[in-house]
Amino acid sequence: MSAPSRKSRPWTRVWRAATRSRAQAAEALEERAERISNVTYTHPNEDGSVSQEAAPASDAEAAALDAYLVTVCDHGLNASTFAARVVASTRAGLTSAVLAGLSALKGPLHGGAPGPVIEMLDAIGTPANARPWLEKALARGDRLMGFGHRIYRVRDPRADALKTAVRKLASASSAQPGRHAIAEAVEPLDTNVEFYTALLLKALGLPPSSFTCVFAMGRVAGWIAHAREQLAGGRLIRPQSVYVGPEPRIAA
Repeated sequence: MSAPSRKSRPWTRVWRAATRSRAQAAEALEERAERISNVTYTHPNEDGSVSQEAAPASDAEAAALDAYLVTVCDHGLNASTFAARVVASTRAGLTSAVLAGLSALKGPLHGGAPGPVIEMLDAIGTPANARPWLEKALARGDRLMGFGHRIYRVRDPRADALKTAVRKLASASSAQPGRHAIAEAVEPLDTNVEFYTALLLKALGLPPSSFTCVFAMGRVAGWIAHAREQLAGGRLIRPQSVYVGPEPRIAA
């Protein structure tokens, strides 16, 4: 009795399938790394121009941006995600839902928080001036971005994930050591995800004016996931309102 051919052996078919899967996964990772690298390579300068002499992103830079995009892709029913779900519930389509999310990011209280962090660190100037500067700002009643969170009463867990990414990037690059030293002095004061977002994106060479756009790149995946979930439920979002104005006068 002859042995079965190699083609008919089940383990051969499994091996070939696994080989194809590994090759496809490697190709997908390579394409993803290239896309991430392109973000840091082709970003506009502060004046809107694009530098053609800039070197492509390093592996450390690509990994840092990837970590950021994954960390911010979803975060419950924040303003932009809620807006996306409301529009999705009307069956206006995924494009309209994403546009609603983008529109919510235009407001500085949602998508624009990381930008002022860089201005704050530059204004502080030195690590020794961190606490005195912050105490004076608080005494004036200034609104400080990069601290605390409206929802969390404990430390924002995303902050630690981005803090790790920032430190890995800093160890692989000598860029902006002064700003990182100031950040280390500020860190004990309940810094949040926006604080480390600013440090990470600035270390990648991205101007603060682009921070909200990069945030949207990561969050759009969450918007679409929420929109699809809302469509699957099929219910229109229609919150109730409660009148809190003056009592109506009763005609005699």
